[in-house]
Amino acid sequence: MKKTIIILIVLAIVIYGGWSFYKSKQVAIVTVNSYESCVAAGYEVVHAERNQCKTPDGRVYAEETTPAITYKNSSKDLIQVDLPYPGAVTGKEFVVSGKARGTWFFEASFPVEVLDSNGNVLFQGPAQAQSEWMTENFVPYKVTVKVPQSYIGPATLILHKDNPSGEPSRDASISFPITIEY
Repeated sequence: MKKTIIILIVLAIVIYGGWSFYKSKQVAIVTVNSYESCVAAGYEVVHAERNQCKTPDGRVYAEETTPAITYKNSSKDLIQVDLPYPGAVTGKEFVVSGKARGTWFFEASFPVEVLDSNGNVLFQGPAQAQSEWMTENFVPYKVTVKVPQSYIGPATLILHKDNPSGEPSRDASISFPITIEY
């Protein structure tokens, strides 16, 4: 009986020691479901036009990038675009909307352009204030853009501050790339 108790105690110590050793060597399981979580887990990053992270099991996650907005004599404190967003894929007809300070308008509108990748004009038209524009506060605006049915490809959306003076020092704009596909 004494031998059995000793064997059970030794067996319990061996099992507990083995389990403790196993737990100390166990690697934490990391959930990888994006580029950021892949990088955070320490997996291989391949630097390219769009950085990619590869997991040991062969999954590949590309870095999400949002095209930059270019402000010329302007800032997000003066004009903001809600739709479309930078890098958006649009149809041949789409709405551009957002808000701009009343000083961005002249006679309740300001010019909007869409250029193709060669700088050719695909659309030119006015964004219209959707409420009282004679203020320094933000005013909602909207314009429906229609590009030629034959065009498919990269484009640049440009919103210009209306500048009836024609003085270059008073020019201002916001622009970013979009893609016209359908």
